[in-house]
Amino acid sequence: MATIDATGHVVGRLASILAKRLLNGEEIVVVNAEKAIVTGRKQVVFEEYRARHARGSTASRMRGIGPNYPRRPDMILRRTISRMMPYQQPRGREALKRLRVYLSLPDAYKDKPLEIVEVAKRPPQGPYISLGEISRLLGSKFEGSA
Repeated sequence: MATIDATGHVVGRLASILAKRLLNGEEIVVVNAEKAIVTGRKQVVFEEYRARHARGSTASRMRGIGPNYPRRPDMILRRTISRMMPYQQPRGREALKRLRVYLSLPDAYKDKPLEIVEVAKRPPQGPYISLGEISRLLGSKFEGSA
């Protein structure tokens, strides 16, 4: 079982790599999901996420027939990873069951070595925003480190 620290990783790059690994049968735990980053200007990125969250009417989301986009950073990351695999087919559903995403670092994983995906890690250059900030701007009240 691989334990991956999402701190400073670009969400899209991390999601595509993890999706491939999950489809190959690996069990993956992602910690510090709120510290993963999305590149781009803060206002532009937030508008995209707000549009995704607002898509569809409230009634359609409650009945489960419209898109239901999450607010919490761990669920946003989980949904991003799931959409990079065949999540509507048995193979994709089984792969998604092998994924765990957590806010901050749970006590159960404090002793385990944390893996860093070098391809997805990005040194701060240019504008970016963390999933935690996006989540708070969307109105989430998750409990995680600031």
